[in-house]
Amino acid sequence: MKKILAGIFTIIALIILSSSIVITNEDEYKLIREFGKVSSVITSPGISFKIPFIQSADTLPKQILIYDLASSDVITMDKKTMITDSYVLWKIHDPLLFAQTLNSSLTNAENRIDTVVYNAIKNVISSMSQNDVISGRDGELTAAIINNIGNTMDQYGITLLTVETKRLDLPSDNKAAVYERMISERDKIAATYSAEGNSEAQIIRNATDKEISIKLSTAEAEAERIIAEGEAEYMRILSEAYADQSRTEFYSFVRALDAAKASLIGKNKTLILSPDSPIAQIFHQTP
Repeated sequence: MKKILAGIFTIIALIILSSSIVITNEDEYKLIREFGKVSSVITSPGISFKIPFIQSADTLPKQILIYDLASSDVITMDKKTMITDSYVLWKIHDPLLFAQTLNSSLTNAENRIDTVVYNAIKNVISSMSQNDVISGRDGELTAAIINNIGNTMDQYGITLLTVETKRLDLPSDNKAAVYERMISERDKIAATYSAEGNSEAQIIRNATDKEISIKLSTAEAEAERIIAEGEAEYMRILSEAYADQSRTEFYSFVRALDAAKASLIGKNKTLILSPDSPIAQIFHQTP
């Protein structure tokens, strides 16, 4: 009987001990409740204790959580309907306030987040044109939504880290008209760029043609000057040559040979010389 009682007491002791130990991991909070009311919050990882059968422990996540909003229609400032599909990154920064306001329920928290974020998205997009909404996807839209939400979620012990847009699209019946308008606008921009490019190209061509004309005129003038100088030098050399009687006969003979050579073309190789030709005089000289 003593052994049986000892075994029973051991089992009871183990049950009491196990029910009094609270293990807190790094990625969670522990809420210690006493008769349903939160009496303490454990935020640091480790082992702690509670009163068995009187106190209970609830767990809340400490890590960053993600909530995926359902796709919804929003209307821009210029009365264009768009479909937005977003998600929210959030975390609990005050577990006690979270438990008091939302009864420690993640579902209740997500319902509040859904309402607040959807209203913020609707308010922001309704104050922007469709083009601004599309071009603001690189960060401006998220910043505007977060700014619109402000510190609304602080009252629940929640921090919203970011609101990101997965998809921002047009309704199917509006896509074709919007795409046509975008194509038309891009065609106009392309035509403007082409006209500016052609105008700039014509200016460059005109400047180049003018520069080429000036250079050609300068080169032709320089060529004429060089030719004139060459002819003047040629005439000077001839003048000097004919001024000396001993050279005059030689140059006359050379020029006669050049003339005879030029006349001997084609099949006719007959050369008719006058008696006073320098070439003929060579053959008629008396020894």
